[in-house]
Amino acid sequence: MVSPIFADLTGLPPLLVQAGSHEVLLDDATRLATRAAADNVAVILDITPDVAHVFQAFSAILDEADQALTRAATFLQAHVQTPVTT
Repeated sequence: MVSPIFADLTGLPPLLVQAGSHEVLLDDATRLATRAAADNVAVILDITPDVAHVFQAFSAILDEADQALTRAATFLQAHVQTPVTT
């Protein structure tokens, strides 16, 4: 009952959901993205082929992981306001 799949996601900021095509939680990631979209939340479902759970942790040895982290950084830069310094 505490799963975000069953929650009202209205009002959340944009979401980036990353999963591998061999991810044990791929169905859950897909359902979360679908639920967010249904609740009018901007969402990107980023599925990387032929990788498994937490593949991003292997960015030092897996090009797909490095690329996924780059996409995540780009997403954050687009959606997080940088504080103004004086």
